[in-house]
Amino acid sequence: MKRRALVFTGPRRVEILEESGAAPSGNQVLVRTRYSGISAGTELMIYRGEAPADMPADGNLPALSGTLGFPLRFGYAAVGEVVALGPQAPPELQDTAVFAFHPHASDFLVSAEEVIPLPNNLPLEAALFLPNMETAINFLHDGAPLAGERVVVFGQGVVGLLTTALLGRIPLSSLVTVDRYPKRREASLSFGAQRSLDPTEMQGLQGQADLTYELSGDPAGLSQAITATGYDGRVVLGSWYGTKRAELELGGSFHRSRIRLLSSQVSTISSQLSGRWNKRRRLDFALQMIRAIQPARLITHRFPFEHAADAFALLAEHPEQTLQVILTFEG
Repeated sequence: MKRRALVFTGPRRVEILEESGAAPSGNQVLVRTRYSGISAGTELMIYRGEAPADMPADGNLPALSGTLGFPLRFGYAAVGEVVALGPQAPPELQDTAVFAFHPHASDFLVSAEEVIPLPNNLPLEAALFLPNMETAINFLHDGAPLAGERVVVFGQGVVGLLTTALLGRIPLSSLVTVDRYPKRREASLSFGAQRSLDPTEMQGLQGQADLTYELSGDPAGLSQAITATGYDGRVVLGSWYGTKRAELELGGSFHRSRIRLLSSQVSTISSQLSGRWNKRRRLDFALQMIRAIQPARLITHRFPFEHAADAFALLAEHPEQTLQVILTFEG
């Protein structure tokens, strides 16, 4: 059996390779992909050649072993159907719709433990948002927003929008978002923001926020987030800047403000919550929030897998036109 896999072979170079695929063994399952979601954060950074080549891809995901150096297979949002089972795989998985944290490929083998069976009433395209929704939930857990607080979110890409949607379900005093692109600001208002501003319009936010999220992916956004945060406030840093460096002014008002900078990344769970929360519970809640928020409306572009290079070029060259870009596979 032949399968096709996407490989990043160098900066701004994407190739589709055809290779032989093995039959499942042991407790493996063979998944035939229907849709795959492209991350406009980490994945686009890899495409641009801005990720540190010697950094592990993701030690917590078996499908993402190795480093971020080229050539590289990457991606972590695939949905499809189980079409074959190894002799020790649970038989109930046969023909089941599943999600997997797996690089872009037409078919792939994983252990049964690596797939997440999907509810029958959940559209497959909606399930693509599972990683981003889980990340947004992690941001709320780490930031611990309180009723009546003033919250500002920098960056309204997909993760930022889902974070805004979750925050919008809390009775906050105010929820303001900041993004440079009008399309994202418009979506932000529909997802629960009370105001959504261009970065040039945020003068009135200085020192106003109790809780600020930096999700823009732009190192300059961290300084803006600190500036927007008031005395004893928290800044949750969810962005990863790759090889870019953030230059910060930490004297003056910051030195006296008792602002806390919190690093938040979804691969682990805060020690304050790990006694009650685990990965399975967080994923189950993410699926619940996907059903409630219906993020599939954020899909702006669908590209056949064979045209993946065009999809990445669009994201890199015209981010103002896109929200979520997905790859589709022949049924």
